[in-house]
Amino acid sequence: MELSEKQKMLAGMPYHASDPELRAEQNATATWLARYNAALGDPASWQALLGERIARAGQGATVRPPFHCDYGWHITLGARVFVNFDCVFLDVAPIVIGDDCRIGPGVHIYTADHPRDPALRRAGFESGRPVTIGRNVWIGGGAIILAGVTIGDDAIVGAGSVVTHDVAPGAQVAGNPAQPISS
Repeated sequence: MELSEKQKMLAGMPYHASDPELRAEQNATATWLARYNAALGDPASWQALLGERIARAGQGATVRPPFHCDYGWHITLGARVFVNFDCVFLDVAPIVIGDDCRIGPGVHIYTADHPRDPALRRAGFESGRPVTIGRNVWIGGGAIILAGVTIGDDAIVGAGSVVTHDVAPGAQVAGNPAQPISS
């Protein structure tokens, strides 16, 4: 039996994002995002709205609108996670954020990836690799976390950094590409 494009995406295989089933999922998420982002002035409603689309939002998790994502159901937020304004989570693969993380405004987390072979890109293939962020991580505003990255517990990512590789627990990184810095 041939796998659907959604099944391929969920398995981390190359897939076509323009598939009608995936487009319908993205449209449903866009409708939910319109409602969520319209609740900017109503923080009391955020937790319930998150529960409608996000895989898991731990107790006390806060995502300040506006917020943008592809699907939502690939995002897991631990307890007391704080995600500031204007964050973008491209969640074609799982994004797992541990308890007590602080994510600054305008942070982008990308699980989406594209083939390095130009012929495959022209053919419309994409893939995804998960992003995992440990507990008590602080990610400064405007940082970009690329597909496949794991950030260890208690790490700090400086504002504006582009994280292309894993970050060790307790490490502090900054720059483009993000490199270890001393405190």
